[in-house]
Amino acid sequence: MNEITNNKVKLTGTVVSEPEFIYEVYGEQFFNLFLEVKRISGVADIVPLTISERLFNLEDKFTGTVVRVSGQFRSFNKHEENKNRLVLSVFVREIERVVNDYDEENEIEIDGFVCKDPVYRKTPLGREIADILFAVNRSYGKSDYIPCIVWGRNAVYTSGLPVGTHLKLTGRIQSRGYVKMYEDGTEEQRTAYEVSVSKINVLEEEN
Repeated sequence: MNEITNNKVKLTGTVVSEPEFIYEVYGEQFFNLFLEVKRISGVADIVPLTISERLFNLEDKFTGTVVRVSGQFRSFNKHEENKNRLVLSVFVREIERVVNDYDEENEIEIDGFVCKDPVYRKTPLGREIADILFAVNRSYGKSDYIPCIVWGRNAVYTSGLPVGTHLKLTGRIQSRGYVKMYEDGTEEQRTAYEVSVSKINVLEEEN
């Protein structure tokens, strides 16, 4: 298996759902699982996993199991309501059960490019934030588009970066609930996934 160096995820947490079939490619079935990973604060992020049938036994019970996984954070466009919605999950390359004492782990390192002008804003309490849409190249000419959120001084710095800037970002995957409002006045609870960035390295500056 070729090592992926520009999109690396490591997670250790508790499985909170049973495998659910999502698609099949060349006879290989893929399933969706959700992994709960707690932050130091005690708040839990619920991270979606995409996993091949080749990596686990479908007859096993998974809810409540502690696992360690490694893989890539991937995206695809899901067509709905006459427009595309970005869907994100961790594509699992390795998974193992953890039976001894363990520490919750949530690490991601991605190497890619700013593909949309960063959006700078402040929270009601005055905390500085920048939203970045980050493109990470994949094999066969594909790319993953990953929403990232940057805080404090890093937010101020990245808010001025031009589209095309090459960066390496380190952080964690976080989940965030929000309410989707429809034109008919109805509401739907949804979950957004993004990378909370803790470290930024500029790999090449615009001339």
